[in-house]
Amino acid sequence: MSTSPAASGFGPIADSAPLSLCAREPHVPADRLVAEMVPPPRFDSVRFDTYIPDPNQPSQTEAVRILEGFAAGLGGAHAAGGGKRGFFGFGKPREKAPAGPRGVYLDGGYGVGKTHLLASLWHATPAEPSLKAFGTFVELTNLVGALGFQKTVQTLSGHRLLCIDEFELDDPGDTVLVSTLLGKLVDAGVALAATSNTLPGKLGEGRFAAADFLREIQGLAARFRPLRIDGEDYRHRGLPEAPAPFADEEVTRAAHATEGASLDTFPQLLVHLAKVHPSRYGALTDGLKAVCLTDVQPVPDQSTALRLVVLADRLYDREVPVLASGLPFDRLFSEEMLNGGYRKKYFRAISRLTALARDAKGLVA
Repeated sequence: MSTSPAASGFGPIADSAPLSLCAREPHVPADRLVAEMVPPPRFDSVRFDTYIPDPNQPSQTEAVRILEGFAAGLGGAHAAGGGKRGFFGFGKPREKAPAGPRGVYLDGGYGVGKTHLLASLWHATPAEPSLKAFGTFVELTNLVGALGFQKTVQTLSGHRLLCIDEFELDDPGDTVLVSTLLGKLVDAGVALAATSNTLPGKLGEGRFAAADFLREIQGLAARFRPLRIDGEDYRHRGLPEAPAPFADEEVTRAAHATEGASLDTFPQLLVHLAKVHPSRYGALTDGLKAVCLTDVQPVPDQSTALRLVVLADRLYDREVPVLASGLPFDRLFSEEMLNGGYRKKYFRAISRLTALARDAKGLVA
């Protein structure tokens, strides 16, 4: 058991007790799930002109040019408003969407600015926010789970643009589900944009029996024009190494001294995440100014690890710093996990939690 901060020479603890994620069990109405399909707070103010391409990576400049043209071309009447028109909104009303790519697919490694560009596309598209949707792949599948497939199709078919961040096909069922959903949305005149770390023709490769789902994967790939974005992870460009974990006493003291901070033991938090649907992890973090965790340990199994990945995404989206004791975040996942089918998710979580741990250093006096 940890020694109290006062007894350890860290000074008195503030009177206000920290919050606890484990005490929260949010219930999110389905209409909130739809209304919240906008770029996360971290990307509220990003635009194409705030994206700084690496001069050594011409693909980054090219991606901006193509996406700016893509956004400008989405200014025509939406299919649901004045008849289905050509892909960029021009031409005569049509009965069916034209064959060929119906969207753009930003492929690249971690931290090259894909989400920045995707959010910039959302902001630049000349349509009311209610006619544009932005969400992660997981949020999209969660939306289907909350609304049902047909209701999701009906809801999103009225949109000008659907942006899907962190496009992953880690589950054969999701492969079929999303392929079918996007096919119906394309037929309704919805333009698509997505980010991922895997080229669309390679989705599912090395994870499940890709040959059994090749038809769905290839059909999905045909709906996008791939744009490769090369570069190194900007979160590590010229930045110091991620800070080492702090002592339990330091984390506890910081939690009590920081208004709006939560304090939980890491093992208890992992248990609690199993009780909350991942679609509600955003609501779980509502109002938090910092997350303080003690006794960080290796994640025990894959199901728990995947839930932690979703939480890491929501915290990163909301720029919530994470102060922790125990093991450093790059030791959360076993070698077997990091070499397995979900490795991209786990590396993304490590990268994001490391960035948030770096942001939390100022919480410790």
